[in-house]
Amino acid sequence: MKNWFTIDKIDEQTYIISEYRHWEETHCYLLIGSDRCLLIDTGLGICNIYEQVRKLTDKPVIAVATHIHWDHIGGHKYFPDFFAHKAELEWLNGKFPLSIQTVRDMLIDRCDLPDGFDVSEYEMFQGTPTKVLSGGEIIDIGDRKIGVLHTAGHSPGHLCFWEQERGYIFTGDLIYKDTLFAYYPSTDPVAYLRSLEVVAALPSKRLFPAHHSLDIQPEIAIRMRDAFRALKTQGKLHHGEGTFDYGDWAVWL
Repeated sequence: MKNWFTIDKIDEQTYIISEYRHWEETHCYLLIGSDRCLLIDTGLGICNIYEQVRKLTDKPVIAVATHIHWDHIGGHKYFPDFFAHKAELEWLNGKFPLSIQTVRDMLIDRCDLPDGFDVSEYEMFQGTPTKVLSGGEIIDIGDRKIGVLHTAGHSPGHLCFWEQERGYIFTGDLIYKDTLFAYYPSTDPVAYLRSLEVVAALPSKRLFPAHHSLDIQPEIAIRMRDAFRALKTQGKLHHGEGTFDYGDWAVWL
């Protein structure tokens, strides 16, 4: 199970824990406060992310998901103290819209799995959060305050996390380089635009996505917002319109 995680340092209290052997190159973010830590997303759960966190801090950890998709909550099983948005609680209670077999098939097809990993034993995390979020909350981890933004679109309860003091915005699957997914029945392209309006208006200095390239600047939020606005004006901001390519990113509607 070696070499599954890659750790990168943002600053003395902020780290990226990445899973580059997954085709979407999932990134989780550890924010260390003076009292406790916030772990934004926990990855696939194929290997033990808790062990990686403990290499960086011995403080108590709250886990929070940008959204309740299997590749963002797999490591929640190691963190009993976790928060989730109210719109996706059923996905933590047996009603996730993809079957476990579909997820296992994607692992086989799209991951460079570790030797000895048994896909047939992989399960999607299920559980009850210690706190239910609705957006607008502030998570105080001691000398760091993280704002919770409800940014629906990719999923009904999708969240972004805004640390105003540092100018950091953690965007989950709302914003990243590559093809944005907005075609599933559980996605909402019009809500996606509303969320992009919110994030594009922030005075962010650094943007941290949940997937793919970390060479990404906050200005991409403005470009995405403008592209979604244009699609709305053209009457194309709805499911079934196909994929629109904008160079360093695209959207599948």
